[in-house]
Amino acid sequence: MRCPFCGHLNSRVVDSRQASDGAAVRRRRECSDCERRFTSYERVEEVFPQIIKGDGSRETYDRVKATRGVRLACSKRPISTKAIDEVINRVERRLLEQGSREVSSDWIGSALTSELRDLDPVAYIRFASVYRGFSDIEEFLHELRDLDRRDDAKAISSGEE
Repeated sequence: MRCPFCGHLNSRVVDSRQASDGAAVRRRRECSDCERRFTSYERVEEVFPQIIKGDGSRETYDRVKATRGVRLACSKRPISTKAIDEVINRVERRLLEQGSREVSSDWIGSALTSELRDLDPVAYIRFASVYRGFSDIEEFLHELRDLDRRDDAKAISSGEE
């Protein structure tokens, strides 16, 4: 593997261990030329379906793009990077389990919104406001009321009230 510091092609693995939920292997490597250490991650290459956008165009699924949107919604919230990665991993797992060759961007947005609803209400509203493109304050307030009703129902069913 190419050293990110000097560009040399030879490195040796110093340590290996499972990363996150076992979906990747984390490797500590040492460059045989400059002797600096760096980390690499190895994961199974999965073939994701094409994403059909709202205008009918198609693009390859992009984990970085999905993660960027979720991180933006979660910014300045008490949500760990690990929790964000777990949200993306769960959505990707559901995406792959479908076995479809094409999936609408709506499906991905809805799946991410659903995950964020359970993770953090503020992050959920932030993401939903962009994903659903609220056109006025009434749509925004309607979503807040719906979220509040859902939380009340959850509290009642769990015996918190």
